[in-house]
Amino acid sequence: MVNDTGQLYTMEGVAAGLIMLLTAYIVISTTSIYTTGDTHIPDMQLEQLGSDVLAMMDTPDKERGENQLVGFIKNDQGDDLRDRFLDNCKMRAGDADADLRAQVYLSYRTSDSVNTIPLSPADESFTRRENTVRVTRWVQLPSGSYSHIPNIETSRPHAVLVEVLLWRA
Repeated sequence: MVNDTGQLYTMEGVAAGLIMLLTAYIVISTTSIYTTGDTHIPDMQLEQLGSDVLAMMDTPDKERGENQLVGFIKNDQGDDLRDRFLDNCKMRAGDADADLRAQVYLSYRTSDSVNTIPLSPADESFTRRENTVRVTRWVQLPSGSYSHIPNIETSRPHAVLVEVLLWRA
């Protein structure tokens, strides 16, 4: 009663099953899954970019020259500082990153307290829900007149902290 007529159907079924398993393996192995462990990587890249730009802006263009950060702070050009910072962030190969936004603050110590003032006006698109990164740089200000910085001594040099909040809109 047993014959070999069902043998061909069995081999065909096994081959079809192997093909389906191989196809499922290829599809699953080529799909990238964005895990929660990877969510901090874009923030770290953005923080490194901002840190590099601040370091570049804190480097004098020539020997015994004044760096850009000191010039912007001395001349009360917070908007220009933010715009130059963003321009330098966008200087890369490929297309420009128009989604970057920044807010610049200056922190300094007076005789009795530590004060923080905004150097650039608030960005209207900042809803405080964005994932921001904080980039800071200590800047050495020579003695001189800084009338736009309240309660700062002008008779001696100061170390001030330039703080940039950076985010993608």
